[in-house]
This record gives sequence, C-alpha cells and structure tokens, in this order.
Amino acid sequence: MSHLSLYLGLACLWALLVSMFAVPSIIYIAHLKNLLDTPNGRTVHKSLTPRLGGVAVFAGFMSALTIFAPLSNGVKELLAGCIILFFVGLKDDMVTISVAKKFVGQLLATGIVMIMADVRITSFQGVLGIGELPMGVSYGFTFVIIVGITNAINLIDGLDGLAGSIVLIISGTFGYYFFRYGGPEFSNYSFVSVCLIGGILGFLRYNFHHASIFMGDTGSLVCGFIVSILAIQFIELGARTGQPFSSSSPAITLGILFVPLFDTLRVFVLRMAAGHSPFLPDKNHIHHRILAMGFSQISTVLLLALLNVVVVLVVINLYELGNMVLIGIIAVISLALSVFLGVHHSRAARRQVATPS
Repeated sequence: MSHLSLYLGLACLWALLVSMFAVPSIIYIAHLKNLLDTPNGRTVHKSLTPRLGGVAVFAGFMSALTIFAPLSNGVKELLAGCIILFFVGLKDDMVTISVAKKFVGQLLATGIVMIMADVRITSFQGVLGIGELPMGVSYGFTFVIIVGITNAINLIDGLDGLAGSIVLIISGTFGYYFFRYGGPEFSNYSFVSVCLIGGILGFLRYNFHHASIFMGDTGSLVCGFIVSILAIQFIELGARTGQPFSSSSPAITLGILFVPLFDTLRVFVLRMAAGHSPFLPDKNHIHHRILAMGFSQISTVLLLALLNVVVVLVVINLYELGNMVLIGIIAVISLALSVFLGVHHSRAARRQVATPS
C-alpha cells in the first residue's frame, strides 16, 4: 500500500507539472494563431480567450498514466478512446464541427472500451428489482451512460473553473474508493483518477476567474469520457466485490455525479417543454441561473462545488438505506432545487417586465 501511495503521488505530481508548464505555451500559440473563443450572447466571458486548455490536461494525464500506471483492466483502451476524443475536441475548438461528427467520435471511443475491454455495467444491483443484465441491454445501457456523462461534463463547462472543479470532486471521490477497495482488479483506476486530478490542477492555475484559458471541447470531452469510465468501474467494483457500499453503488454514483447530471437533465427537460431541440444552446444552465441571482463567477463555482460535495456526503452516509431510497432522496433534492431556480427566474422576469425602460 505504501508503494502504491508513492506511485500515486508521483503520478499526480507529474501530471500537475506537465499541465501547469504547458499552459503558458498554449496561450501564447493560441494568441499568435488567433485560436480564440469569441464572446457571444450565450457566453459569460467578455474578451477573446484561448480555449485549448484541454491540450495541457490531456498531456499531463496521458504522460503520467503511461509512465506510472498498470494499463490492464481497460485502462489501455481508455487511453485509446481519450486519444480519439482529444482530436475530435481539438478540431471543434479550432474550426467547429457538427454534433453528428462529435457523436461519431464518442461512438468510436465508447466502442473501444466496451467491446475491446469489456468495460460495461453488468448489473443494476436491485434497482427497480433488476439484477444481472442481458448482454444486449448491458451494452446498450453502458453506451447511453458513457455518452450521457461525457456530454454532461461538456455542458457544465460554462464558467471559469467550474468544469475543472466538478471533475476534481468526482475523480477524487472515485479515486479514493478505488485506492481503498480496488484490489488487484480495480486499483489501477486510482491512477486514472490521480492523473486526471493532477492534469486538472495544473490547468486550474490559469482557469479560475478571470481565466486566461478555457478547457474547450478538447478538455471537456476527454474529462467527461474518463469520468464516465470511472463511474462504470465504480459500479462494477460494487457489483463484484460488495465494496465499499454493498449493493448501493449505482445510487452512490448518481450522487457523486449530481451537479452535471442534474444540470443536463434539467436543461433538456426545459428545452423540450418549450418545444425546442434538447441540444439547442441557451442560458438556462444552473450556473446561469445562480449568476442571475447576483452571485459572482467565483461564488457560483464554489456554491456548485459545495452542492456536489454535500450530495456526495449525504448519499455516502445514508448508503445503508439502499438504492431506491437514495435515488428518491436525490430526486427530492433535484425537484426542490429545480422549483427554487424556477421560482426565482419567474420573479426576476416579472420584475424586469415591471421595470420601466
């Protein structure tokens, strides 16, 4: 265990240093080649800003993982999927590509880890009374989970430091339990977690408000994909070993991923209720609503990070209640938060209408 701790520390430090020292060069090149994100009606930032920070995160993560980590149990295939999504995101950050092309990249990356490494959810562990999943259902559900979480992290990347902070909390939580309970089969995913943490920490040095660089799709797609695989393997750790939360790992996973999943589901429902495509961009994300209440960018990021931590602590401390009760608690929290955001938005809109021009 002491040797594992040493290697984990070295991996995290390596990823952090590579990422931190790469960012200034990326910022310089982005300004030199005019590879900048232009402010528009949906964005919060006001100045031209590079959006290739994901290159630094990827460089730190990839180099640390290949140097320090055992590449078994799907980690090698995870790296292959990350490479595909890195280039998909890089092209989108530089010239913009269609949603369909992004989806093809996600399909290829997901197919590699599912088919070549057999990384998939094999059991619902009693959720809705369902246990072991048939092969076809297992592959189909795993595909939805990977694509869904990948895009949820991509969508939450709307404020300086927000996506990075949420990814830190998620990967740190998963990494701790892989370190403690992973055993021979899953402990190498603690390396995946710490290498991602190191890469994100080096990037966040330049990404908090006022950010000198954004993560971009290069980073958010890769980070989302890594987080989705961590989530699946965490659920499988529970299914195969009963550790660390007996059969409650599916509900615990939902709690760990609370903020990005809540935000994505909420905006999709609101868009479809308004008769729009769920993929139509708008300013209705949770961070937009909190900003509209008068909070600063830094305060909004800290509030959402705190919210995610609180939900994680709630589900972890109540894990003995079982999946269905925990999912019910998460649903109640989500409903209460949605009502609060909706009521405040309605009041703000009425005040705006009532204010004379």
